[in-house]
Amino acid sequence: MRARGVSVSLGADGAACNNRLDMFDEMRACAGLQAVRRGPGALVARDIVAMATRDGARALGLADDIGSIQAGKRADLILVRRPTYLPPTVDPYSTLVYSTRGSDVRLTMVDGEIVVESGRLTRMDGDAIAAHAREEASALVDRAGI
Repeated sequence: MRARGVSVSLGADGAACNNRLDMFDEMRACAGLQAVRRGPGALVARDIVAMATRDGARALGLADDIGSIQAGKRADLILVRRPTYLPPTVDPYSTLVYSTRGSDVRLTMVDGEIVVESGRLTRMDGDAIAAHAREEASALVDRAGI
């Protein structure tokens, strides 16, 4: 599809994607599936990262606002821990696709504001949100008579 000029993007949508919402898993799966179908190296890591960022923004109709680090665009960024077992010359795109997991994300910034740091929400009370979700789930089960 990409060879024919079709914009292909990656995303995670909850239950349909194994409930993990881990883009790193999705990128790794994309690479593996293409390697099985077309052979190793059929889709390089740099292109897979583009599918998860720029091309994803394009698919959402938001390419003017997000998807790449440029002046005038929202500062939606993540900071990931570099795996300690890799030499310093490793390709950063390959590291993101093949070695990084969602648990390696140390900071998430949305529109220039840090919203998650060291696994903790900075603007909301995660424990209160989880408690409310449990209450609502219990009420839903009660209403459904399950």
